[in-house]
Amino acid sequence: MDNKAVVLGTNYYIALSAIRCLGVHGVKVVAMDYSEKDTYAAKSKYLSERLIVPHYKKDTKRFIEFLIDYAKKQESPPVLIPCHDLHAEVIDAHLEELKKYYLIPQTEPGLWTKVMDKGSLYQLAIEHGVAVPETVRLDDENFLEKVETIVKYPCIVKPVDSPSFVAKFRRKLFKVQNREELEEALDKAKNAGLEVIVQRIIPGFDDHMYTFDAYLNQDAKVTHWSTCQKYRQFPINFGASVYTGHKYVPELYEIGAKFFETIKFKGFAEIEFKKDSETGKFYMIEVNARITNFNNLLYKLGLNIPYITYREMTGAPLEPKSFKEDQNLVFWYAYEDILAIRDYIKSGQLTFKEIFKSLLRPKAYAIWDWKDPMPAFSYAGIIMGKVFRKIFKTKD
Repeated sequence: MDNKAVVLGTNYYIALSAIRCLGVHGVKVVAMDYSEKDTYAAKSKYLSERLIVPHYKKDTKRFIEFLIDYAKKQESPPVLIPCHDLHAEVIDAHLEELKKYYLIPQTEPGLWTKVMDKGSLYQLAIEHGVAVPETVRLDDENFLEKVETIVKYPCIVKPVDSPSFVAKFRRKLFKVQNREELEEALDKAKNAGLEVIVQRIIPGFDDHMYTFDAYLNQDAKVTHWSTCQKYRQFPINFGASVYTGHKYVPELYEIGAKFFETIKFKGFAEIEFKKDSETGKFYMIEVNARITNFNNLLYKLGLNIPYITYREMTGAPLEPKSFKEDQNLVFWYAYEDILAIRDYIKSGQLTFKEIFKSLLRPKAYAIWDWKDPMPAFSYAGIIMGKVFRKIFKTKD
């Protein structure tokens, strides 16, 4: 295989999973990051090359120039794999230029950003008949009246640009109970220069969160797919997957495949849904245009998304694959799940018995791998360092 795979980012387990998924098949994997700090994924034995690059956001021009200069030196065009929303946004903004030197499944500039942006996604969903939670924009007439009569309290103040919001506030959204809290949340967003929308909370516990994960080929047809059910997330109620299992839900395929194929999406994408506990109706919550954080679960199931991408982009696509029955396997990000369990118990949402029973299921781990242990040891060192610093700061 002459084509290398360039994986962006090494300080998160999504990139680690991507590196492993490609490396096990003998693909030469190159990791690029702007810093060596906390880059535990770079300790993987499956990594062939590691490069420090300009910051993708603070110095975008030089970052793009670096990518292009690197690709020009290669015998064959590398496959480019973003592992963070911000990476995807930057690639999307320079897609036409980068596609001259890299193999990237998406062909329509701006589409990645369009589905990640909550405002434009809401409009896309409405246009294509996909249910979304009732939403009010700040520039709507009678804004406060609509919030109180259509959305109602409690509700959520949600960012249009999630990555920037999370970087600023270290959370995915604000949950507000009344007008006073709403106005306070809106002020925080305004002062940060971030656009937000106000949305109804779909009733149901965290296990009413589901996903449709799919790979679409260059004809924009779904070839590989799976549906999963979240059981726990962190932060609880409005966070990322920390304990998620495979669950066959054919209705999600019907909704998700039609949506992605209609908008001519190509490559991997994931729709997060929430099932209304009162009506059973599925609502689209968001779309991820980069590899999902429980990618290792998909890999263990037999859906190696990074390698599926690599093979198609290098002209040797793999056979279509999906599952029509439940697979007894869960993704587990132990560190954040422990934090989530603490909060679920503290808030009375789960019991020790329920948690203990769930932990007995076979697991696909976020970081640990017997065949590639060094990233886990590196990660453990990072966590221990944080704990010691916290203790020292407290004593100080």
